[in-house]
Amino acid sequence: MTQTELPFDIARAADILSDAVSGGDDGDLFIERSRSESFMFDDGRLKSAAFDTDQGFGLRVVAGEAQGSGYGSELSLDAIKRGALTASQAKRGYSGRLADGPQPTNRRLYAPIDPTSAPDFTAKTGLLAEIDAWTRALDPRVVQVSVSLAGSHREVDIIRPDGAVFSDVRPLVRLNVSVTLEENGRRESASAGAGGRAAYDEWIQPGRWQDLVRRALGKASVNLQSIPTPAGVMEVVLGPGWPAVLLHEAVGHGLEGDFNRKGTSVYAGRIGEQVAAKGVTVIDDGSIEARRGSLSFDDEGTPTQRTVLIEDGILKGYMQDRLNARLMGVAPTGNGRRESYEAQTMPRMTNTVMLGGDKDPAEIVSSIKRGLWAVDFGGGQVDITSGNFVFQCTEAYLVENGKVVAPVKNATLIGHGPTVLQQVSMIGNDFAMDDGVGVCGKAGQSIPVGVGQPTLKVGALTVGGAG
Repeated sequence: MTQTELPFDIARAADILSDAVSGGDDGDLFIERSRSESFMFDDGRLKSAAFDTDQGFGLRVVAGEAQGSGYGSELSLDAIKRGALTASQAKRGYSGRLADGPQPTNRRLYAPIDPTSAPDFTAKTGLLAEIDAWTRALDPRVVQVSVSLAGSHREVDIIRPDGAVFSDVRPLVRLNVSVTLEENGRRESASAGAGGRAAYDEWIQPGRWQDLVRRALGKASVNLQSIPTPAGVMEVVLGPGWPAVLLHEAVGHGLEGDFNRKGTSVYAGRIGEQVAAKGVTVIDDGSIEARRGSLSFDDEGTPTQRTVLIEDGILKGYMQDRLNARLMGVAPTGNGRRESYEAQTMPRMTNTVMLGGDKDPAEIVSSIKRGLWAVDFGGGQVDITSGNFVFQCTEAYLVENGKVVAPVKNATLIGHGPTVLQQVSMIGNDFAMDDGVGVCGKAGQSIPVGVGQPTLKVGALTVGGAG
């Protein structure tokens, strides 16, 4: 599928933008047209089905630290002129020099497809019913199944003051399965999901969704055998893949450029310092093909890249959008992101990962004298300024003298992001990305992201539980 033409003359729109930005430092015209759909099959029936379309523009003028913006849902030159008048107020009394624009790229990390167009409604809802029936037939303990499917097609055009245009078609799909089991009067739930920037076909093949069902059933079955979590400070081993969401929250946000420029991050002013244990290398890479957090270029037109944040424990740099990079005297890293045309651009993560090491995962788990093996995670919270975090485990095991004793329920991990990095003592050789379900929130904006890591051991974390 090719990108549809804009309903106005691009050259004239670029002239409007250029006049608005004149005397400022930067600016762009971000145009978005999107289609999205979602389906929920719950309690044996189709509970909801939604289809939405949206379009609009956001015109931005940057002057020093200030960003002026004007946006609207009407794609016309008159509407853009009104937006330009509003945005240009940011440069009142300011005199700057227009920054050089990003370099265009022909690289495309995903196909320009529209998941909402195929397969049809009957096929999509029929799939959900099939998954529901298959799940219930697989295990007699199943008392509840919820299956959701979501897809979107987003066309983006970024116009620069010099007339350069960056165009992209960004597909995104996700399938999620949640199950509840009952045994001996006890109920436990678990879920599994997957997705990426691809067509539905990849994710609705029986081999793929049946694997998700088995994983959800497996986690729920484990939780039926769980015991209360003992509380206290103990060794913790984090599993590969999705558990890197702890890295994302506890460390990643602190490495975004705006927090460091303003001095509110615990990592501010520490480039070149040892901030993690030797062997710890953390990167943000938005250039991985078809990943949920990937973009051919960011929402300012800067090509995404592999940005080394921490190398062998040494802090090397931050994730940057154009504004913060300019003010900090460094190059943008392709991390300028926005939720929509109405939102403000800011430095955000794409796919944030810790690279693998050389330890066998079984050796890492067996090294625990008394501690927790955290295999899967739910949500969490972090304070960017202090680095303190709290995370919930959805699958975890108590380990004593290298042996798994039992699964535990309602375990929480409480710690300090920078301290956790310094206490990493073993890094596995089983690096894995998550399955493509990550959503990151910042300043009220939500965007798709990816995470990844190998199995790794942290010397000591506070585990919250039953006592």
